[in-house]
Amino acid sequence: MSTLPAPQQQYLPQHQTLSYGVDWRVFPAGTATFHIESDGTTQRVQANGDSIGAVSLLFKVVDRFQSSFDRRTGCSQTFAKQLQEGRRQIVSTLQFQYGAHRQVLDEKNLVKGTARHLQAPIPECVSDLMSSIFIAGAQPLEVGQSFTLPIADAMRVVPVTFKPEAREEIKTPAGTFQTIRVEPTADAGVVKNRGNIWIWYSDDNRHLPVQMRARLFWGTITLRLTSVEQK
Repeated sequence: MSTLPAPQQQYLPQHQTLSYGVDWRVFPAGTATFHIESDGTTQRVQANGDSIGAVSLLFKVVDRFQSSFDRRTGCSQTFAKQLQEGRRQIVSTLQFQYGAHRQVLDEKNLVKGTARHLQAPIPECVSDLMSSIFIAGAQPLEVGQSFTLPIADAMRVVPVTFKPEAREEIKTPAGTFQTIRVEPTADAGVVKNRGNIWIWYSDDNRHLPVQMRARLFWGTITLRLTSVEQK
């Protein structure tokens, strides 16, 4: 049976917009924003990712994501995405139906004109890939004290271990932060297949994800915080 460690409420903002610059290797490649808002017991996260400059000319990216989870338990409710990556255009919605112990995916390929409807079993509580960034940040985060989140990934549930590794000072366009570096690791799924991933959370009562990095076989992508708005 998989359960989530309950989020600590002080780390879940009522309203917040986080903006990032995205670098590929040493080149500016795009922008990303996360808007987080609470609605009663539900926490909603909306994210936008867009390529810029020469990278956009080579491979245009316009991605939109929406997720929601229960503020009290961390259990995900929905995860939707609209992807435009090069010639690829995908629209999908993933629903978590805990009463029926299943996740339900409806997906359309707008280029090929195809659609699919899939179902797969889930335990009593899971996280989605985007919500897990903030659910992990809503933990106490003590160096050397790892925790595991069951994450729904490609119609499977993958245990992802988050390892708070060290405290580091990180400089971003939004300022200089004392942080805790956390590495998510897994034996399967997207986290494993994307090489090494790290998230630097601010070591204060906000636990802001001030920097995120994925080291892939074709290069390294880094997101650095550029602004924080309480709206």
